[in-house]
Amino acid sequence: MKTAPSKPPRSQEDGHGRILIVDDHPIFRRGIAMLLEHEEDIRIAAEAEDAAQAMTMVERYSFSLVIADISLKDVNGIELVKSLKALKPALPVLVLSMHDESLYAERALRAGARGYLMKQAPPDQVVAAIRKVLSGELYLSSAANLLMLNTFVSGRGQTGKNSVESLSDRELEIFEHLGRGLGTTRIAHDLHLSVKTVEAHRSHIKTKLGLATAPALVRAAVEWVTSRTLDG
Repeated sequence: MKTAPSKPPRSQEDGHGRILIVDDHPIFRRGIAMLLEHEEDIRIAAEAEDAAQAMTMVERYSFSLVIADISLKDVNGIELVKSLKALKPALPVLVLSMHDESLYAERALRAGARGYLMKQAPPDQVVAAIRKVLSGELYLSSAANLLMLNTFVSGRGQTGKNSVESLSDRELEIFEHLGRGLGTTRIAHDLHLSVKTVEAHRSHIKTKLGLATAPALVRAAVEWVTSRTLDG
């Protein structure tokens, strides 16, 4: 059933952090709003369930921060970050997602996000991340910071012809799901895509990574996710 369009932002006093949250789960959006309701200087001013709604809201209204998930109904959240940076370069974005930071934090920051945090983080850490990004700083967890430092020092992650880094944001998302043992139908459901679209992405991933068969693709995905998780 199609949900009603998002309401205009609630009015706030000058100086308060006006946050737009972009997530396709109403319960999660409500949870963040409840988390911030006792914070006098920051609160959720508006909500959007997909990237299209978010872009419309940002075009029409002024916000201090956007909190966005990666898995949205229309486009990948990292693509939303890129679009937001193109539209409002000074508007900070904090990615708050279920996806493992060891797989996505670096890519989100390269896209223009000012921070990355996983949804299972403690509430006080979420508030701390919001405040840090609102103050103009970058935010990553200690584990993500260490992982990115290790990646830089080791030189791993350099883009090559058959590198995972050559995958698009959506392809990487599907590659991660494959590596976690999910099948095409489940991936399509979780990412709000058709089965045919997922199959097309799988084919493109195989080509980019130089893999000949579907089992080889799954094996490579499992090995990659496992290695990234262990390194983190």
